Amino acid sequence: MLKTRDYFDITGFFYNIKEYSFRSYLNIKRKDSEKNQPDLMVIMMNPGSSRQNKGFENILEKEVPTIPDNTQDQIMRVMDNANLDYARILNLSDLRETKSKILYEKIEILKDTEIVHSVFDNRRNYDFEKLFIKGKPVICAWGVNENLSELANLAIEKIKGEKIIGIKKESVENAYYHPLPQNYNKQKEWVEEISKQLIMIE
Repeated sequence: MLKTRDYFDITGFFYNIKEYSFRSYLNIKRKDSEKNQPDLMVIMMNPGSSRQNKGFENILEKEVPTIPDNTQDQIMRVMDNANLDYARILNLSDLRETKSKILYEKIEILKDTEIVHSVFDNRRNYDFEKLFIKGKPVICAWGVNENLSELANLAIEKIKGEKIIGIKKESVENAYYHPLPQNYNKQKEWVEEISKQLIMIE
């Protein structure tokens, strides 16, 4: 039996700066789609464990086939429910780091360097204008950890005026729940709620 991910091609753009590994974007596109630009934008925390497919591990600065993870499966389920073909994922930080605690530490370290790891930083306007497709629904889903508030504020400022989809944490500014909470029922609820929001605005 085919899984939802079997109906999509997943590709990403990876790069390195010094000892750090990054991914600038991830595209999720239905296999039979002829669309040449996304009909959905997604902003999440960071690329986490995202990596190139076998045989493409050492290819950098070029879009290559990428191994999807469970979080991306959630996005694909939403795309299926809302009948969307092409999503692009950008992140508050391009840093590839699986452990959140280490990610937050690295973000602090990079503040004192010239490495600009967020596409929402004004110093990366060129990348933002190239990668962010305006006028499309934007799923905000980077989680609710306060360590992300500075980057979250940058992102919200950058996408001002766009149609934001997400499940916002009450009484916390710019905090949107992650697509993959630990509780399975909560995971299903996230997909259902985001799908409903998307269908309502179409």
